[in-house]
Amino acid sequence: MLQAFLNIWRIAELRNKLMFTLGMLCIYRIGFFIPLMGIDQSALSDYAEKAQGSAMGNLISFVGIFTGGNFSQSTIFGLGIMPYISSSIIFQLLGTVVPSFQQLQKEGPAGRQKITEYTRYGTVALAVVQGAFWMRFVQSQQLVYADYAGTFAFWSCGLLALTAGAVFLMWLGEQIDKYGIGNGASLIITAGIIAGMPGAIGIIAQGFSLTGEEADKPYSPWTVMLLLAAFVIVVAGSILITQGQRRIPIQQAKHTRGRKVYGGQKSYLPLRVNHGGVMPIIFASSLMMFPNLLFGWLGGVFEGNSFFVFLQRNFSDMNSFPYLGTYIGMIFFFAYFWTTVQFQPKEMATQLRDHGSFIPGLRPGPRTAEYLETVMERITYVGAGFLAVIAVIPTVVAGYFDIPFAVTSFLGGTGLLIVVSVMLDFVQRIEAGLMMRNYPGFLAGDGGKGPKIRGSRPT
Repeated sequence: MLQAFLNIWRIAELRNKLMFTLGMLCIYRIGFFIPLMGIDQSALSDYAEKAQGSAMGNLISFVGIFTGGNFSQSTIFGLGIMPYISSSIIFQLLGTVVPSFQQLQKEGPAGRQKITEYTRYGTVALAVVQGAFWMRFVQSQQLVYADYAGTFAFWSCGLLALTAGAVFLMWLGEQIDKYGIGNGASLIITAGIIAGMPGAIGIIAQGFSLTGEEADKPYSPWTVMLLLAAFVIVVAGSILITQGQRRIPIQQAKHTRGRKVYGGQKSYLPLRVNHGGVMPIIFASSLMMFPNLLFGWLGGVFEGNSFFVFLQRNFSDMNSFPYLGTYIGMIFFFAYFWTTVQFQPKEMATQLRDHGSFIPGLRPGPRTAEYLETVMERITYVGAGFLAVIAVIPTVVAGYFDIPFAVTSFLGGTGLLIVVSVMLDFVQRIEAGLMMRNYPGFLAGDGGKGPKIRGSRPT
């Protein structure tokens, strides 16, 4: 592996792309510490600390994944890459249900460029809306200096800075896509998540003692070893499920031209076990923030109603059975929903038939589409079950072992899956760049004859 790292620096093109990517990420981290005008950063930090464990605290933690940190400080990059991600998801979904967007997707590069243009406009609009909500929130919680509260200068400068920061991060991600290595938006999110790891290590270091019996130092060597082992196991499982595929055998039809026979090759159609990626967890987590707020409001309207009090109490406790059961159910629902939106078995069956390929034992057309849909439904169940386990690990460990959520968030959840998926893609792209120039990859043995990372073939 050390030789593979040395080979990266020997290739000028690969070295320049890697340095450009790292430079863009450094710019992002620098901008993350430029505060907004008029906001009391110390009061905001105290509010974020007190809100931990509440519905608003969960909302702040979830949004922090996409902003590259947490809302304990409000900066020009406070919205992060979230407006761009949201706009991309919206237009991706529109491309599956709106005929005009479907037609644009079929037009090739020109159509995709038009969708990209719409996505940028949508990013600006979402940044303005989300920025207005954030400005309204900090003002309602009295986190703004009295001299600036409610003034035109505070609102105009704040909205302009937040919108400009979101647009700049969108541009930064596109530059990484064009001149760097990896997916720019995903790398920005990953950099923000990884930036929280030193803080989690610091929490463990401050609370570490040889006995683990002190009140302010409850973490013994056994606790640290257990956390390290759990982290390794969960990361290994995440890699396994992210790379997991169900391979469908494909046979090409034979064509006879004169005395020569063409075709007849065998190949595979890979179907990902976790086809939805992290999207089911993202959708489920975002919606699970609202029941606590809703039932709390209903409990105030119908004061004394035991039913709403019961629901509010259980949905405010992330370790309660109703909360976890609803959360897991929503993950399964959105896993199937996202697969249904993204996976088109009829279109795939039509493409196989048009290219003269078929699945052995199945007639091309509707029968093939039915088979592909059945297989995808079964493997989606397995993938959704794994996502549910990964999603609840941080909550369960934090609740039952009294470990801060900032530490257990690296044992599972959306953040860990994003980091694993993005880093796998990042390493595969570097591996492909090395193999194109006849260099052994990261996992190659002596002479470059060792195994290759799955999916890292030259392009």
